[in-house]
Amino acid sequence: MVTKKALKGAGAAAKAAAKRDVPVELGLPHEGFVPKAIFFTNGVGSHKDHLTSFELALRDAGVATANLVTVSSIFPPHCREISRKQGEKLIRPGQITFCVMARQATNEPNRLVAASIGLARPSDPNAYGYLSEHHSYGETSKKSGDYAEDLAATMLATTLGVEFDADKAWDERKAVYRMSRQIVRTRSITQSAEGHKNGLWTTVVALGVFVF
Repeated sequence: MVTKKALKGAGAAAKAAAKRDVPVELGLPHEGFVPKAIFFTNGVGSHKDHLTSFELALRDAGVATANLVTVSSIFPPHCREISRKQGEKLIRPGQITFCVMARQATNEPNRLVAASIGLARPSDPNAYGYLSEHHSYGETSKKSGDYAEDLAATMLATTLGVEFDADKAWDERKAVYRMSRQIVRTRSITQSAEGHKNGLWTTVVALGVFVF
């Protein structure tokens, strides 16, 4: 049964669609389609096949059952962080899942690889933040993580108009960002590994996974 409320809602959607030049039969594209939460995870996998090593890394990260779609790096306003354990429970097999992903791979024995996701959150909950992805060779987990965190914080700082010296070391700029009181938190998650001694493909992944 079609209610008056439903008809009223349909009419409002049609008017809004007309304003946006969106065909009424298509409706509004993903109206309100903004993530409510995010969780961070990482993993590593090794196999003789490159693709399978990636699959194993996703399994290690706990997200292999999802159909992952990578997106660019805006951290939505009012988005909250939840634990990996909580996030994994919200993924159903085959679910289309949006994420920011960093990945790196090698089949060279003992070659160091790293993948990192950085996050910078503004102090104003109504403002958006930034996520960054960084993948590298020959970097330690700390160096890779610091670089990703620096990338995210610098993007946010330039958006907020925070003045800083780009030539200063990350630790110094981090203090400047926090003193500005406009950036409330920065962090990173990293997965690093050495290439398999027998020349198998080794893949590392780090992800920020959105939850709706």
